[in-house]
Amino acid sequence: MLDPELLERITTRRAELDELEKQLAKELAEVRVERDELAVAERVFERVSEQLAEERASAAPAPGQVGGQVGGRAVMLIPHREPGGEETMLPPDYQRILAAVRQAAGPVMAREVGEVLGVDVSVRSKLEPLRGKLVRLADRGWLRKLPDGRFTTRL
Repeated sequence: MLDPELLERITTRRAELDELEKQLAKELAEVRVERDELAVAERVFERVSEQLAEERASAAPAPGQVGGQVGGRAVMLIPHREPGGEETMLPPDYQRILAAVRQAAGPVMAREVGEVLGVDVSVRSKLEPLRGKLVRLADRGWLRKLPDGRFTTRL
């Protein structure tokens, strides 16, 4: 027959271990959540750093010059439009974008330009780079961006 005192100690110790297991499981879950949050923060930081580096690189106008590497990819600097500046100083894809906007009957959305250029406009990840190029062209004076988000040629 088991000693009642020993049986009580075993039961008490089992309860302590069960409680410790719950506490450790909770702490482990918190650690995993924090680790996941850090991973997301790291990805956001990298993306923002790349965008800032690209903006800094494109802020120094140099016609048709490749501005080096940002995040492992070449960054093409789009020159600011100057009087007498030729579209031929722009990369070919930017020239096609200008032509598509010029051919439109009026101001156009990025989606409409994408349709003319054959971009799959139903996929946001395909349309956003085009929108970025349109904005870059507007920022450099090649296009005009209207308050409603449409683009038109400069007068």
